[in-house]
Amino acid sequence: MTSLRTIRGFAFDLDGTIWAGPRLLPGAAEIVAAMRDAGLAVVFASNSSRKGATALARELTRLGVPATAAEVVAAFDLTAAELLERVGPVPVLAIGTDDLSDSLADAGHTPIPPERWTEARAVVVANDPMFDFGRLRAASRAVAAGAAFFAVNLDARYPVSDGFDPGCGALVEAVATASRVRPIVVGKPHPRLFEEAVARLGCSAAEAAMVGDSQASDIVGGRAAGMFTVWVAPHEDVPALVEPSLAVDGLPDLLRLWREAAEGASSAR
Repeated sequence: MTSLRTIRGFAFDLDGTIWAGPRLLPGAAEIVAAMRDAGLAVVFASNSSRKGATALARELTRLGVPATAAEVVAAFDLTAAELLERVGPVPVLAIGTDDLSDSLADAGHTPIPPERWTEARAVVVANDPMFDFGRLRAASRAVAAGAAFFAVNLDARYPVSDGFDPGCGALVEAVATASRVRPIVVGKPHPRLFEEAVARLGCSAAEAAMVGDSQASDIVGGRAAGMFTVWVAPHEDVPALVEPSLAVDGLPDLLRLWREAAEGASSAR
């Protein structure tokens, strides 16, 4: 049976697990360093819809968790490739940051502004701090007219240092409600991000752990992918949507349990 003793690689969610807003959460730097020192593979699996792997790795490094872009798997980066595989290079209405438009353009798509929504053959919705009625109208009309509808993720909110901000999923639901069309979703809990994370860890899914605070994305998706799942739920009395392999109060708790498992494995040899 899979246990902490047999895990060869760890995939950590970012928002709410490694950091909250502009600060690391307790134990984040320590657990990543300890696992790397032990020779285990570590990647960061993020549903981010504002930033890609390069920017996320830069932020991790700035906060004290050294990381390269290759160690970050972001739904943001996977979306342009998913659109290319399913629809091909097309004119796309991007509801998101300028970085989203740049990512789509780099993949061969042609980003178009909301006022030209009739030209869109696809609509991609990410977290957009400039979201307003005009963008909602353009996106929903384009989708209702037949444009392919893609969502980076369905997270209704994401944690920040003083609470939460509305997430990508809140915007997606507005477009879906107005257009009466459900989107193709790229991020967690859907398989693509987990498959990519396991591939970068270089082990089987059964030897990989998904560590995250979201039951609906991290735990449901990780379990469906065949991974060992660790639910980071500090002091939450919330019924589990699915049973995680392990529930912990925080990353310091996980580090303690992992060290105990590693010591037990060593003494058993």
